[in-house]
Order: sequence, then C-alpha cells, then structure tokens
Amino acid sequence: MAATPASENLYHLVESRFPADRGTVFLEAADGLRAGSRWTYADLHATSARIAHALVSLGVQRGDRVAVQVEKSPENLFLYLATLRVGAVYLPLNTAYQRGELSYFLEDARPALFVCRPADEPAMRELATQAGVPAVATLGPDGDGTLVELALGQPDSFDTVRLAADDLAAILYTSGTTGRSKGAMTSHGNLSSNALALHQLWRFQPGDTLLHALPIFHVHGLFVATNTTLLNGTGMLFLAKFDADRVVELLPRTTVMMGVPTFYTRLLAHPGFTKELVGHMRLFISGSAPLLADTHKEFSARTGHAILERYGMTEAGMITSNPYDGDRVPGTVGFPLPGVELRVADEHGKVLGTDEIGVIEFRGPNLFKGYWNKPEKTAEDMRADGFFITGDVGKVDARGYVHIVGRAKDLVICGGYNVYPKEVETVVDAIDGVVESAVIGLPHPDFGEAVAAVVQRKPGRDDVTEESIIAHVKGELANFKVPKRVWFVEELPRNQMGKVQKALLRDQHKETFKKA
Repeated sequence: MAATPASENLYHLVESRFPADRGTVFLEAADGLRAGSRWTYADLHATSARIAHALVSLGVQRGDRVAVQVEKSPENLFLYLATLRVGAVYLPLNTAYQRGELSYFLEDARPALFVCRPADEPAMRELATQAGVPAVATLGPDGDGTLVELALGQPDSFDTVRLAADDLAAILYTSGTTGRSKGAMTSHGNLSSNALALHQLWRFQPGDTLLHALPIFHVHGLFVATNTTLLNGTGMLFLAKFDADRVVELLPRTTVMMGVPTFYTRLLAHPGFTKELVGHMRLFISGSAPLLADTHKEFSARTGHAILERYGMTEAGMITSNPYDGDRVPGTVGFPLPGVELRVADEHGKVLGTDEIGVIEFRGPNLFKGYWNKPEKTAEDMRADGFFITGDVGKVDARGYVHIVGRAKDLVICGGYNVYPKEVETVVDAIDGVVESAVIGLPHPDFGEAVAAVVQRKPGRDDVTEESIIAHVKGELANFKVPKRVWFVEELPRNQMGKVQKALLRDQHKETFKKA
C-alpha cells in the first residue's frame, strides 16, 4: 500500500514548528481595549479550529475565496489561519478601499464569503448581493462580530485539509497601470519556501519577540512577519497601528522589529528613541518602500544598529535581502534569497552585466502562480525560461548587491503602499472642468514618496481648485492614493510622440516635500 504523501498545507508546516509547550504566548495585544490580553499557541490552534468550523457552516469549501476587509486584530490573524486549514483561499483587502474598489474585487474574485467590519455590514451586504457573493459575516477590532459569535459554539479541533504545494493559499490584489487591479495567486509552496528562507536568513532564535505594528492586509505584515514568527514558535507584541510613543514603550520587551521606512523616520524624530533603549535589540528590518540612504546612516549613528533592508513584491513575497552577517549597504537591497535567481535585462530580454541598469527579473520557489482570471497578463510578464519581469528598474554591482534605481510604469510607493498613477488620473480627469492630469510621485521624508498631481484646467474654470480636487479624490479612493499637492498648468509638457513628460514634472517639483 502506497504511503500517503505529506501535506504541504502551510498550516501543517507551522503547526509542526509550534513550541513543545503550547502554553507559550504567541500574541499579546499591545494597545486598544484588550491591551495586555494574551493568546497562547494552544489558543491559536483552538480558535482557528472554531473559526474553520464557522467558515464551513457558512458554505466555504476547499478552493473557495474568503474576502476580508476588517481592522487588524488577533481574530483577523486566526481567520487567516482558519482559511488555510479549510483549504480555502484568503483574500485580504486594504481597510482604506472604498465602495467602487470593493465592488470590483468582489465581482472579480467571486468569493464564497465576505468578512467585513460590523459598522459596514448594511452597505457591504448590498455590494455582496450585487456581486453574487452568497455569504457575509462581520469581525470587529475587539473580537466582536457575527463570525466570532458563530465560532463560539464550534469544536476546538479541526482536521486541517491536506494540500499540495501548488494549491492556492491567498490572492492579493496589486494595482495595474490600466487602473484595474490584478489578483496575484500565491500558493502554499510559495509562502512556505519564503518563510523558511527568511527564518533561516534572519537568524530567528528561541528568545525572540517580534514587535508587530504593520497592517495585515499586506504581504509584509501578514506573511513575512506572521509566518516567520509562527515558524519560530515564539511570540509577538501586536499593535493595531504604528504609534511612535507606544513603540518606544514596547521596544525594551522585543528583539526584532519589522517596519516600513516611515516607522524609522518617526522613531528618529522621537526624543525617547536612544541607543540605550535599543541596546538589547537583535534586528531592525525595513521594506515595502525604498529606505533613504540618509535614514539608514542616521539610524546607525543614533543606535549602533544597521537596518536590514530587503526587497519584495506582492507576486513573490521577499526576493532579496541584505545579509544578517556582513555589510548592510545603504541604498541597496542585498542579495537574492537562497533558491532565487535574479538578473537585470533590457527591454528585449537581453541579460545585462555588472552595474548596467535595466529591469529586474527573477525566478524561484516564491514566484506566484499567476494573475487571477488574467492568463494573458501572466504570460505578458513572464519570460519563456520562467523569469518574471518585475517592472522595477535596477542593477547588480560588482559585489553582487542589488540596487533598485527606479520603477517602470511610474509606480508610486507611498508609505509602503503601491499607487499606480493611472488609477488616480482617471478619477481626477473625470472632474468637471479638468482637461487632463498627470500624477507623479515625489520624494517625501516620512512616506518615502508622496502622490502629487499636475492638472490642466478648462479655460475659465478657476473654481476647480487644489482643495476641491483633493476632496473629490478622497471620496473615491483610499487615502494613501490621494494627492498631497495639486498644481495647475496651461498645458502638460509632452514629447514628440505626445506622451506626457512625467520625469520633467518630477524634476520641477522634487523639492516640494523636502525637510525644512
């Protein structure tokens, strides 16, 4: 009789690494109404089992999508794990997304269940009905909501579904230059390989405690931070959102912190953030947006710690990392992860040499399975030999360090979130009195980049103002996509082919957000 193949469900992997003492604390709420409340590994296993039973009772089956737009909470993490246990596909949605965006996601992904915030339930039920989503449940930040109520009476054990490495674990939407988002399909094997590589590379060890202040609708906070902690069998201090005062209070109790560049600039501006405060810390990690070399140097001078910067994307998790031992070079993102092959190529796919600038391409076990319902887009972004065309512009230096020097397609990364100009331009251009707009990203000391817009108005339409445009966009798009400044021009600058010269606009306004 043939042996049953081992399950490659990510939950089975992390469960195999749980501490021998299941009474070990996995998560402590560090703010809000439940500050100080703790959940052990035994609690994690039992709670995720009860939520898994609740999902099944709501009609969720293996392979179904579970769309989630809720605030960060312990139960939100347990819902993610429960979805894995059921064999369903977790689909986290940014809490800032508005009705128009949500309608598209629900219609495109066709989830079996949409979990939303309790206060949003009436409006979300309407959207779900329009999109043909059969079930809606709610989950609040303090562990309230219909999903938790349904889970309370369920058994605290669940037979986690056995899966193969290629089975889907999650779909995360990433914007495209057409303004329509693409669902990146991530498998259990993708997540497992990435978590195992990072756990080893970043030297996680038994005494570690992670300070978790990242959102969990994003690769960084959901997969990188959470999965590496689970593989380590240790704990985290869980903040609903980043607050510099609270982080300074909590750092003495932690050994590892993951953040976006904004976190580090705000800590450097805090009078209580001293070398003595973080003398015991093992590791500071930064990603999701470029870390300015000046920030890296200032942090090192202040604390004696060199921030470890890495590079990743929705389609792959992490791709490169500066070394744990060895030089963490400011302005670089280090070396490809073990098992990842990276190259720089020109627009025709010709591989370039040392220090030659081109588009970064890579392949490896972390590379996603493709875009949901968009096989033509998947094919467009893949080379025949399996390398993925990232769209990020960079180079590899003589020491092998990868440098990100720009981004194709004018992507803006504001506070760690991707903003594609075309989506914002579509909203601005629809305003009565606007002829055309050009949305650009400008250097910002806090957010890395800030969104800004240059607008051509119709003659005589002085009633279209910076304030009115910002207010309109705020009503249509998530706040991180809203321009922080708007300028008006008689005509947008164009090249001979009629294309707007965004590089010129960026150069004209590059000093706008510079520190005084």
